[in-house]
Formats: sequence, structure tokens, C-alpha cells
Amino acid sequence: MDTMRAMVLEAPGSRLVLRERPVPVPGSGQVLLKVHACGVCRTDLHVVDDELPDIRYPIVPGHEIVGEVAATGEGVTDLSVGERLGVPWLGWTCGHCRFCTSGQENLCDEARFTGYQIDGGYADYTVADARYCFPLPGAFDDLHAAPLLCAGLIGHRAHRMAGEATTIGVYGFGAAAHIMAQVARHLDQRVFAFSRPGDTAAQDFALSLGAEWAGGSDQPAPEKLDAAVLFAPVGSLVPAALRAVRKGGTVVCAGIHMSDIPAFPYDILWGERVVRSVANLTRADGDEFLKLAAEVPVETTVEAVPLEQANDALDRLRDGRLTGAAVLVP
Repeated sequence: MDTMRAMVLEAPGSRLVLRERPVPVPGSGQVLLKVHACGVCRTDLHVVDDELPDIRYPIVPGHEIVGEVAATGEGVTDLSVGERLGVPWLGWTCGHCRFCTSGQENLCDEARFTGYQIDGGYADYTVADARYCFPLPGAFDDLHAAPLLCAGLIGHRAHRMAGEATTIGVYGFGAAAHIMAQVARHLDQRVFAFSRPGDTAAQDFALSLGAEWAGGSDQPAPEKLDAAVLFAPVGSLVPAALRAVRKGGTVVCAGIHMSDIPAFPYDILWGERVVRSVANLTRADGDEFLKLAAEVPVETTVEAVPLEQANDALDRLRDGRLTGAAVLVP
């Protein structure tokens, strides 16, 4: 095929539009992927809603990509046509800065990201850096593998940042939380879920996945927590989470974007409590998590959505009307 369909964000604050584009040609070190599925992630919302700096326009969003290698560029010798791969948020790094050479490639100042500076998977085809593609476990079909590539990976990194917690609070029970909760329960950790106030569907969903307690984010935790992970991009939840964790506890902010954190009294931070963020992912995270996901095994809750209905899926995610994850299917 010479042309393909793509959902394109053409200007700040605009809706995605369906366009016909030439099928991209893989450059040196790249692969061309025929997209089988692409998850709809909250970070896509931050791109579409113009909440991130330096967005490249026009851009094709999407960074939870499952696809089949259709062609390889010069220098790609370890991947072959027909192989199934996953493409995550981190799409390219320089490889030589202090971060890249110390196992912190997620912090590379020159990094570029899929669906943000690099055209992503809301399309029939996409190109990706071969270094940043993951072979996918056969235990997951295309639809159920897609959310693992960001919701799963960021959840995994956030979960590790929580340390050796026995009790974990999860604020915002969506795609990432529903995966992390399963891993936490697999490791015999107790999970307490906090949703939007009144969102009983999310609370019931959390309980069905093994959460010991579920309630609104305006409610206090039933007991002191060792750690809290915030997937909801709501700055006012940081003081709430600090009040919920014990002395020495950790609050992990897992989103790439968050509304402003309000002032709070020092006494809820005192006692060696820690607030920290999670930035992106590393390839080591991907290798480790995808193996763990197959071992658990993680069961992703997904809803297939036709590519041309991407705007509707994003609207429903923004409004909290999705259970689990929406996945676009070209």
C-alpha cells in the first residue's frame, strides 16, 4: 500500500482529524510496523489538550502500539519482517549522555517520545526506532497487550518506587491502576483504591481486582498506608496522600502532567515522608515488566474502538467514562 489512514492532531486545542497519508519509509535503525492495536492513554489526552510543552504539530498520537514488522531500515539485523513488537512512550535517546550511560535513559535531555515528537500508533502504519521496540509475550493477544506498553510500564515503575510497601493506596483507578493492582496482589501487598468521589463503578472494579478497600479520594484511608501512588493528575491529591501514609511513607506521582499542588502544612510531610515523581520508562523496565506480566498473569480490561472513533475514546477517558482501557484497532 502507498497510503494509509491516520488520526492527526493538526493544531493546539483541535480535534483529531482522519487523514490519508503516505505510508512512512523506515530510515536507518528503524522498522516499519503495520499497527494491529494502539491503546488510548491519559498522556495522549495531555497531548491533545495542549498540556505538554513543545508538542510537534501535526502529530499522530499513540504510544501503546502493537504491530507487525512490515519492513526494516538499514542496519536493523535483529528484527525481521512478520515479527510482533510493542512500541512504548520512550521512542529515542542520545545514548551517550550521563543519564543514558548510567541506566537512567528515561531522563535523557535529548529524548523523544512516541506520539508526542514522533508520530505514533493512531494510524495504519508507523515507524519506530528498532532499539525501542519490545518483543511481546505470546500470552497476550494484540488487544490485551497494548495497555501493557504504557499503563503497565509506568505502573510498574511507580510500583517499584513505592519500595517495600505492605499497604499501598492507589489514587485514580484507571488503566494503569488496574494493572498495578494485579501485580501488587500477586506480591501479597494490600491495595486500597481511591476513585473520583461517587464513582462506584471504579470502586467496584477495584474491589473485583483484589483491592481490600475502595472509596472516594475525599475519604480518609481506613488505616495508615506504607505508600500511595497517584495516577490521577490532580495536584490536590498530594496533600491527601501525605495524610494517608505513615511516617517514613512514600507518595509517588506517576503522571507526566499534574495540576498545581496546593500549599500544605509541613507537619504532613514531616516524619521522613517522601514525595517523588516517575519520569517515563527505561528499556530495562520494559523487559522486566513484560516478563512479570506474563507470570502473574496480568489480565487487562480493554474495549476495542475503531481508529476513526479516537476522539470519542479520548472524550470518554477525559470524563472518566472508561473502565480499564480503550484500544484503537485499525
